[in-house]
Amino acid sequence: MTATLHITNGDGFTSHLKELKLEGEIITWREMLCEGRTITEVGSESFWKTRFEFLNKNYKVTKTNFIEATLKEYRRLCNQKTQEEIVLWFDEDLFCQINMIAVVSWLKKHRRGAQVSLVCKKQKKDKPFILTNHTDEQLIKLFDSRIQLTQDDIEYADYIWQLYCSDTPLRLETFSKFNSSQFPYLTDTIALHLHRFPTVKNGLNHLENEILAIGNSKKIASKEKFVETLIKNESDYGFGDLQYYRLIDSIKPLFKSFSPVKLSPMGKDVMNKIQNYYPFIKRDDIYLGGTKKYSFLYHEDTARLLKL
Repeated sequence: MTATLHITNGDGFTSHLKELKLEGEIITWREMLCEGRTITEVGSESFWKTRFEFLNKNYKVTKTNFIEATLKEYRRLCNQKTQEEIVLWFDEDLFCQINMIAVVSWLKKHRRGAQVSLVCKKQKKDKPFILTNHTDEQLIKLFDSRIQLTQDDIEYADYIWQLYCSDTPLRLETFSKFNSSQFPYLTDTIALHLHRFPTVKNGLNHLENEILAIGNSKKIASKEKFVETLIKNESDYGFGDLQYYRLIDSIKPLFKSFSPVKLSPMGKDVMNKIQNYYPFIKRDDIYLGGTKKYSFLYHEDTARLLKL
C-alpha cells in the first residue's frame, strides 16, 4: 500500500490524474448527491438504497449498472485503510462540492486519524476552478500547494452535510453568508443550493427561470443545442446533459417547440411573473438533499426561504 489515497470527482479527471503518475491509489467518487434524496450516513445500506431508488426512477439506472459503476468503486474505497494522507480533487461547482462534503463526512467517521487535504485555489477567481482545464504542470503545482484540513475543517464540512440532509434548509441560510477559507467554494455552493427552491413570484427556481430566459432570448435550433448552451452558461451547477434534459422535461408545457426552441404563451407568462407555475409543477417526491423541494419558497426580495 502507498502512503497516499486520491479521491476524484469523476472518471474524466481520474484518467487525467493517472497520467501525472503521482504516488498513490486513485478512487473515483461516482455519485451526484446534488440531485435526489440524501441521508446523513454516507455509505450505509439505507443510503445506497435511497440513492439507487432515485437513480433508477429518474435516470433508468439498472441495479447491475449501479453495482458495477458505483458500489464496486465504493467498496474499493472501503478497502483503502492504511494511507496516511487522503487528497480530495473536486471542482468548485455545486455538483462537485456536494459530493465533496459527503466524502469528508464519510472520512470523518471511517478514516479517523488520516490527514485529509484539498486541491484547490485558495482564493476564488473570476474563472471557474475546473480541474480538467489545467495543464499537467498546473495540476502538479496545485497538488504541491494543497490545503491541509484540520479536524475543525472536517467537522465544519460534516456539519454542512448534516444540514444539507436535514428536512429543513433554513439553518443553511446562515452558512451561505459565512466564509470558510479552507473551503473557498462552499459558501457560494450553499447560496446556489438555496436558489434551487421555487421562488414566490412564479413557482420556478433560479435555474428553471434561467432556462426559460435563455430559451426565449437566444435563437436556438434544437433541444441538443439548447442543452449545450445551458451547460456552458450555467457552469456553476456543474450539471451535464442528462440533468438538463430532465429539467427541461419537467417544464415541457412552458415550451411551444424545441425545433427551434420557443416558449409557449404560458411559458412567457411564467417567465414574466404574470402566472405562477407552482400548482402545476409541485410534487411531494422531489427532494433537494433531505428536504422536500416544494415545502419551501425562496423570497427573492428578501433573499430568504419561507416554509409552507
